[in-house]
Parts: sequence; structure tokens; C-alpha cells
Amino acid sequence: MRYRLTFVAGLVLGYVLGTRAGRERYEQLKKSARQVAQNPAVRNTAETAAQQGREIAGKAFHAVSDKVGDRMPDSVAGRVRSLRERNGSGADDWGTSNT
Repeated sequence: MRYRLTFVAGLVLGYVLGTRAGRERYEQLKKSARQVAQNPAVRNTAETAAQQGREIAGKAFHAVSDKVGDRMPDSVAGRVRSLRERNGSGADDWGTSNT
């Protein structure tokens, strides 16, 4: 699904940049894009996709850290620990409105 959306966005961008229809058509496309972006269904889908991405990234992080954790040099492990402590809980806000 993500690849389809990226492809469609690329087509739209290419059309907008390459069009010779003039400013009026550009403004019409811009208005349509804004309406789509403000659609609650689109916003909910985007937030759901972001949440799933965060969950998958968390699982991948834990899987990698379980496999690599003991093999990591102490200097690197200490640096990661200090960064987590400095940021508070160690949780990140990637993909949220807190960033």
C-alpha cells in the first residue's frame, strides 16, 4: 500500500511540476491535495500506519539488541545507556506529533 501511495504521489508531483495548464490548474490540484490531507479517514490511516511502524521498529530493536547485546563493546553500551538516561524514559517519539 505504501508503494502505491508513493507512486501516486510521484505521479501527482510530476504532473504538477510538468503541467502547462497554468496557475489555475495548479491551484485546483493544491486545493484537492489539501482536502485529501485533511480528510479524517486519511489522517486515521496515516496515524495507524505510523503506529504500526513504531511497533515493528520496537520489535526489531529488541530482536537486534538481544542478539548483539553481549557482543557490543562496553564503550558503545555505555554511550547508549547515557543517551537513554539523558532522554528520560528511553522511549522515543518518532512518528508522533511530539517531535
